[in-house]
Amino acid sequence: MANRVSASAQALELIATLKARHGDVIFHQSGGCCDGSAPMLFPRNEFPLGGADVKLGEIGGVPFYMSKSQFTYWEHTHLTIDVVKGNGGMFSLERPSGLRFLTRSRLYSEEEFAALPPVQAADQTC
Repeated sequence: MANRVSASAQALELIATLKARHGDVIFHQSGGCCDGSAPMLFPRNEFPLGGADVKLGEIGGVPFYMSKSQFTYWEHTHLTIDVVKGNGGMFSLERPSGLRFLTRSRLYSEEEFAALPPVQAADQTC
């Protein structure tokens, strides 16, 4: 089955390190303010999700969300979360590591797009 979001080996490694250090975490693809459009990792209980957010899937056992309005721009692309050297988002958990998460994208083929599961509404209990 096609998926909407995946992660590079380096991103999975950093996610595992940050989960071990911070516990339960979530990704949210920011909407262009402050840090641009960047995948940001937050403690699960410190980032309020709402009815305007959708869940695209999970990477490294971590749920990945973005706003519905931003999703309309990304819905035809597969997102791969990667890691590069640099400072992460101002409030993102990877910032002190000297690495930052980065979204790489590619368009789906028609077959992939047709096979995608629908996005899920954000679980507002997060």
